[in-house]
Amino acid sequence: MTTPDIAARRVLGACAALMVGTLTLTGCGGNANADAGKGDGKDATKTSTAKIVISAKDGSTDASINATGVKVSDGRLTQVKMTVAGSGQAVAGSVSADGTSWKPTEHLERGTKYQISATAKDPDGRPAAANSIFTTVTTANSFIGTYTPDDGSTVGVGMPVSFTFDKAISDKKAVQSHITVTSSSGQKVVGHWFGPQRLDFRPEDYWKAGSKVTMKIDLDGVQGANGAYGVQKKTVTFTVGRSQVSTVDVSTQIMTVVRDGQTLKTVPISSGSPEHTTYNGQMVIAEKFMQTRMNGSTVGFGGEYDIADVPHAMRLTSSGTFIHGNYWYNKGNPPFGREGTSHGCVGLADVQGAQGDTSAKWFFDNSLVGDVVVVKHSPDKTVAPDNGLNGWNMSWSEWLAGSAA
Repeated sequence: MTTPDIAARRVLGACAALMVGTLTLTGCGGNANADAGKGDGKDATKTSTAKIVISAKDGSTDASINATGVKVSDGRLTQVKMTVAGSGQAVAGSVSADGTSWKPTEHLERGTKYQISATAKDPDGRPAAANSIFTTVTTANSFIGTYTPDDGSTVGVGMPVSFTFDKAISDKKAVQSHITVTSSSGQKVVGHWFGPQRLDFRPEDYWKAGSKVTMKIDLDGVQGANGAYGVQKKTVTFTVGRSQVSTVDVSTQIMTVVRDGQTLKTVPISSGSPEHTTYNGQMVIAEKFMQTRMNGSTVGFGGEYDIADVPHAMRLTSSGTFIHGNYWYNKGNPPFGREGTSHGCVGLADVQGAQGDTSAKWFFDNSLVGDVVVVKHSPDKTVAPDNGLNGWNMSWSEWLAGSAA
């Protein structure tokens, strides 16, 4: 039998247990309308208004190597981490000053899998996050053009803008229309196709000395051939230096160097021999080498010569014509300026080792890539316009006819 005191104690104990349970329930569940976010004025139950967009969709396999990045609206990015998937190698990037976008420091590699993780906060401090794993466009499904001249370079007045694409372009109009070349001189600049993989740009006459040339490449996503899309998007600028045109007269074996309309110097030369004549025409210096090897077998002359240290060499054609120093000439030959003895190059007096005060060194030091060397009165034909950077040997009407735009 239960006594009254014992019963009373049980009722009190039950009430106390009920009160503790109630307090516990209140402490865990809380009240959504009472003091939420108290102290910072923020409502933690609301969804962040910051919207993060990663340009490369999760799972995509054709992401741009240039345009891939992260943007946020109604908020600021707090962290963006990009890595090469699998290896974990970090990809450097930077957030814009206003905190609304992020992009890689350099363009991405083609056919590579990447991962991006991004976080942001809206104006009330509420967080948002987004992730994407994607693969950039493959080399098989894209094309790229190597070009000259380089960004920031200073070149001679004959330097064309020249693209060589790594795939044959079938839609030439689409590709050419997404490359624009303009000059501060106001000269009209037009593109010309030499076959399906090379596109050059030039004005009707040589560039104006001192002008600034801007090339805008906007090929990213442009279909140039069946299943092949461009991946380049950038702006390149270069400066045209002083005007220098040097004329080699094969009949006199003399080169006259004219700068800004004034004769700077006359130099004795040795052109091609009667058996191996030098091309006529306007040729542009495409490359300069303090010393280089010249092997006749690489240009169709078999083992006739192999010189490991040709000094002060400047390329005039892709087929192997150079204007260069010649230290071996005087061995059994008359002085420079008397006769042509080369295999088609234009030789200048020089010494072995590219040292000393010589005609070749002077001309090398005073020449820019893009300067023009004109050869006349040679028994050979005129150099082909696409043999090197030598499109100046084509009339303006012929040049315009090769434009696809």
